[in-house]
Amino acid sequence: MPWGAALSANPQIVIGGWSMLGMHGLGWVDLAQLCGHCMVLSLLAVGGAMATAPDIQRYLVQERGWMGADDFTAAVAIAQSAPGPNVLFVALMGWQVAGLAGVVAMLTGILLPSSVLAITVARYGRRRAQSLAMRAFTGGMVPITLGLLVSTGWLLAAPVRAHPVAWLLVLGTAAVAARTRLSVLWMMAVGAVVGMLGWV
Repeated sequence: MPWGAALSANPQIVIGGWSMLGMHGLGWVDLAQLCGHCMVLSLLAVGGAMATAPDIQRYLVQERGWMGADDFTAAVAIAQSAPGPNVLFVALMGWQVAGLAGVVAMLTGILLPSSVLAITVARYGRRRAQSLAMRAFTGGMVPITLGLLVSTGWLLAAPVRAHPVAWLLVLGTAAVAARTRLSVLWMMAVGAVVGMLGWV
């Protein structure tokens, strides 16, 4: 059996004294495909990593079956409620799918291409900020970004769409966030209490 095939078939092979445990049954080929998929998404992540959530959900839950829909939504909710950047949800997905190796694969895939592209475009845009093409590009990205964020919200609301109290929380949170300077921590606290009471 070729070495690559052996690694893919048995992810617990010991390499250089280190046991590659914790990959949850995924092989190296699976990890490479996961990283490659995230690299493609990274270049399409207009509006940040959260805008890629619908496609990550389609890939991990529907196509590969590596996660359940409820697990996906819970991981996003946990990452969003934790301090730090929005991209944390990608690390949680990677951890659930393939342990530490999944974290490395997904974060490398989602961060590397977009970071290189952002630096390149920022340098180009700084020199040509007043050009018609640059203004048209940035103007056209606004509605695309909003559309991706709305689709992400719709996807994440799937487990609670049938609950009227959940819709009240969604609309209330949007209204409070848009019209007041109240910290989001208060809204999260209200959501936690409602969840603990079993109303959602």
